[in-house]
Amino acid sequence: MTTPRRTPLDPGALRLGYGTNGFANHRLGDALAVLADLGYQGVALTLDHDHLDPFTPGLVRRVAAVRRRLDALGLAVVVETGARYLLDPWHKHAPTLLHDDADPRIDFLRRAARIGADLGAEAVSFWAGVRPPEVPAALAWQRLVAGCATVCVEAEAAGVPLGFEPEPGMLVEDIAGWFRLREALGAPPGFGITLDIGHCRCLEPQPVPDCVTAVAEHLVNVQIDDMRRGVHEHLEFGAGEIDFPPVLRALAAAGYRGLVAVELPRHSHAAPAVAARSLEFLHAAARTAATGAAADQHRTTDSAPLLCSRGGSTPGSPVLRGGLQSKGGG
Repeated sequence: MTTPRRTPLDPGALRLGYGTNGFANHRLGDALAVLADLGYQGVALTLDHDHLDPFTPGLVRRVAAVRRRLDALGLAVVVETGARYLLDPWHKHAPTLLHDDADPRIDFLRRAARIGADLGAEAVSFWAGVRPPEVPAALAWQRLVAGCATVCVEAEAAGVPLGFEPEPGMLVEDIAGWFRLREALGAPPGFGITLDIGHCRCLEPQPVPDCVTAVAEHLVNVQIDDMRRGVHEHLEFGAGEIDFPPVLRALAAAGYRGLVAVELPRHSHAAPAVAARSLEFLHAAARTAATGAAADQHRTTDSAPLLCSRGGSTPGSPVLRGGLQSKGGG
């Protein structure tokens, strides 16, 4: 599945998607149809018990059917692996790569890579997990690096990029942690980053557009939602603190050509309405961003000396890590 070419400063050409974890009460086929009818260009497909369960019989046939459906609807896809209770009905997200028995998680991620390849996915996204209190930090890190290395081998063989997501409260929760992990893995070419725009506002020390710029060459997947400083809660657009036109301009300027998928995992009760509002908001933000980009290009062409004036963006206030609040956004 090819992606369209666009000019580097055309925020309106960003391809917008929506996460199926925000359509948990819909059959997958119905969710895909709703999103296509609304005008989305892609879907972030969370493998889960009700949406392409990777552990039930007939997987090859079911994956092929979903691929045909995506192609018929003109939807690009990324694969997400953040299902809450798929592996353990008692414990959210367990086991992770950090647990004593990480084999079920590794098996799941290897399956996800193969499914992603068969779907023509642009990326397969995953995260570290929360460190179990009984596991020392050094051992948890060793387990994470070893598990990621195994998944990288599978993904490389399948020919699908990996997008590792920094997640608030997890062992790797920020961009700096992602760079450390990438270095520990030996910087494999297929190991990219999934950037959640809301997470940037939640805990990164720099402004959100600067977060985009910092990882521009490694971006393979973008999740987008609103959020407040220090509170990990995925919010509808306009309910948080993020100014989105500069973020969309930063994505366009970075040359990012992947999906920008809305991540609202706790809004399934009103999924079609929320998806419609989200698309309307992002289209409006893209129009504003495009106007700003055009103005920037005009200033660059006609007033280049003025670019040497003093000034710049002011980082947001630093997060007190011990005070980070989580409302279970993941």
